[in-house]
Amino acid sequence: MDVQTLNECDRSEFVRVLGEIFEHSPWVAEGVVDDRPFAARADLHGAMVAVVRRADPEAHLTLIRAHPDLGARVRLSTSSTAEQASAGLDQMPEAEFRRFHDLNSRYRERFGFPFIIAVRDTTRAGILEAFERRLGNNRDGEIRTALEQIERIAEIRLEQLLPAIALA
Repeated sequence: MDVQTLNECDRSEFVRVLGEIFEHSPWVAEGVVDDRPFAARADLHGAMVAVVRRADPEAHLTLIRAHPDLGARVRLSTSSTAEQASAGLDQMPEAEFRRFHDLNSRYRERFGFPFIIAVRDTTRAGILEAFERRLGNNRDGEIRTALEQIERIAEIRLEQLLPAIALA
């Protein structure tokens, strides 16, 4: 699919195609459907990010909580499965799995939501280092960081879905 085709979709198809760009949050795609046409993927991403940023704090927490724990052995969305596999989180040795499980538990207990990082931008070692570092953050700072990471995840998902071709 390309941006032009997406611009020409009916509302329901547009939301269906983009509904998982922000994990389990089709409301973001619904929030930009009337902003079409988009000249390029970056414009679409910017509009989607603006919808998220305008949302209230409770919607932010709901969006953050829609993400799975990293390395958890649970059913994931198609996008999350591929992303976690790209960092090898689906093939961890048992000891490393236990470490991820422990860090996920500590993080959730401290902040009340899952640890979020754009795994395609890092390695398992980088994820573990970020886990440890971010456990020292305050809650407001970590909400901001989680939302920034969600924006990056959405950007990566759009890059995979749509080629970077601007409309003439």
